Amino acid sequence: MLKVVRLAVRNLTRYGRRTALTGALIVIGVVAVLLFVAVTGSFKTLMVGQITDSYLGSLQVHRRGYVASIDTLPLNLNMAPGMAAKVDEALKAMPEVQAASPRVKFAAMFSNFVETTSIRVNGVDPERETATEPLLAGRVRNAIKEGPLLEPGQILVPTLLAAGLKVKPGDTVVLVATNREGSVNGKTLVVRGTLESATGPGGRDGYIHMDDARELLRMTTPEVSEFAVRLGELSQVDAVIGRLEAAFADLRNPQGRPALEVHSWQQLSPFANIAKMIDLMTLFIKIVLVAIVLVSVMNVMVMAVYERVREIGTIAAIGTPPGRILALFLSEGLVLAVAATVVGVLISVAAVYALNRAGITYSFGQQSAIELVARLRVLDVATVAAMVVGIGVLATLQPAWKASRMDPIQALRHV
Repeated sequence: MLKVVRLAVRNLTRYGRRTALTGALIVIGVVAVLLFVAVTGSFKTLMVGQITDSYLGSLQVHRRGYVASIDTLPLNLNMAPGMAAKVDEALKAMPEVQAASPRVKFAAMFSNFVETTSIRVNGVDPERETATEPLLAGRVRNAIKEGPLLEPGQILVPTLLAAGLKVKPGDTVVLVATNREGSVNGKTLVVRGTLESATGPGGRDGYIHMDDARELLRMTTPEVSEFAVRLGELSQVDAVIGRLEAAFADLRNPQGRPALEVHSWQQLSPFANIAKMIDLMTLFIKIVLVAIVLVSVMNVMVMAVYERVREIGTIAAIGTPPGRILALFLSEGLVLAVAATVVGVLISVAAVYALNRAGITYSFGQQSAIELVARLRVLDVATVAAMVVGIGVLATLQPAWKASRMDPIQALRHV
């Protein structure tokens, strides 16, 4: 086998210019794919991290029907204390769950005593919310003092809402809300700081302490609208959802259906479609690479067979078996693909290192000057390398088969 490989290398170097051009084309394809995967993978990871670690969590638990009616934030679909306690207990028992935060969500009117507008309010436990959403605190601007995310009597106001009503940290505002029984209640709060949106201009979600939310809604029991859950790895989402659904199987509504629903971040955020588009574009780029390798290698091998017909006839006439001739041409395709892949991978690694050292920055949502951190995963490199080598060998198969089946007499007569 080693002798066959040596012959393959010698034959490739005999046509050095053509081999170099073909190899360069494959190298360019490998570098383009790996750089695309590294850069888009970095952006996708950042985007998903901003969404899940800023406000959404890896997954959420709700009462059945809550998400379908989430635009109205229905208080009648809150979890009762017993149900909420069972959810909390199940989440704490799972090693994949790093943190979970109960929330009370409702719609309210926000007033600076001169103007009034609507606001979506999240009543949270500051400590648990910060553990579940570690990037949330980084969205707070101009906080009146250091300390926990929130204290009782304080509110975090969305940036655009604060600008529209000319509210600044330290000001006193009032929230007016209607509870489940239709009773209207109001509560004055101090603006602790403004809260930037995680995904761009917009957003009307404010945060207050859980105790203030229950007081405003006159809740006599600790109800919960949802649980936001943070997992150690997003790849564990589907497995955890399956286990949670099994754990909640005995909780049924009056219609006999499961009383709780578990939703992944993909089901709750439209940005999941952007992540899918990135994956689709990556697949498309890989298909283009396959086409480049297939056409390039096949072109080289077809020309090699055509130009070496008399040579093939000679080695066949002296007794070289067809299998050895087939192996010779397959080895040429394999050597060409492997050599070009190795060079392409090395150039890609160097290019990724150079990109990271260059400190390229971009913006996402309200955040600017986010530094690009391109990463090449071993799995991505192995996948692309295997794909290139495999397609290179497959592209060689037809010309190699043709060469191995030539009639020696007809080949020696070839001009």
